[in-house]
Amino acid sequence: AEIGLTGLTAVQMDITERLSGAMPIYLAIVVGLAIFLLLGVFRSVMVPVVAGLGFLLSVGAAFGVTVLVWQEGLWDLVNTPSPLISFMPIFLIGVTFGLAMDYQVFLVTRIREHYIALRVKERANPDSDTPRAMSKLDAVEESTIIGFTRGARVVTAAALIMIAVFVAFIDQPLPFIQIFGFALGVGVFFDAFFIRMALVPATMFLMGNATWWIPRWLNLLIPRMDIEGTALEKEWEARHAAEEEHRKQMGTVAS
Repeated sequence: AEIGLTGLTAVQMDITERLSGAMPIYLAIVVGLAIFLLLGVFRSVMVPVVAGLGFLLSVGAAFGVTVLVWQEGLWDLVNTPSPLISFMPIFLIGVTFGLAMDYQVFLVTRIREHYIALRVKERANPDSDTPRAMSKLDAVEESTIIGFTRGARVVTAAALIMIAVFVAFIDQPLPFIQIFGFALGVGVFFDAFFIRMALVPATMFLMGNATWWIPRWLNLLIPRMDIEGTALEKEWEARHAAEEEHRKQMGTVAS
């Protein structure tokens, strides 16, 4: 004979067990897809790997601080500490992942654009004596500094807006909403200001040319993904140039 238990407690225990078992698979899929997509966007091995590891650090920091404050009652910041809801990590991982990759693309795209511009200029004029903006630095170092300077403002503004939104959740009456807002605020703060604004550019600066290294076979295998519309701009410019050339030829024939 089989004996079964029912009730709210039994249901919650079953849900917690199922979610705990699915968590490693969920994380592996999320991080794996992120690395694959960023490989196609940035054509680099190091950039996607650092982005994925940084995301895991951000999620770990958010989990740790949330457990310390809301479950363990650190510094008595919460009147009645209680266990966290079992499906809260699923929501936290999903939202934090989306924002983290958003900040990653904002920042690294600016760096890559300047790096490509420098390399194209150097290849077009290998013997040019015109000094670069930062002549003592190589192309990777200069592009990291300038790209970070241009992209940091966008990331900072976006992060502060989201942190303000999530902090507002803490004032809500439902405990789950309070915990969710606190955890997301911590996750976004850590990811934006410690990972994207510190770890990522510092790693790129220190790695040098290895930052943009990708094996030839992998470069051919991974499809190219244009997220900035660069390919469309080049296509439009080429079409416009062809139309201008055709118009000039027709004018010459007519005359």
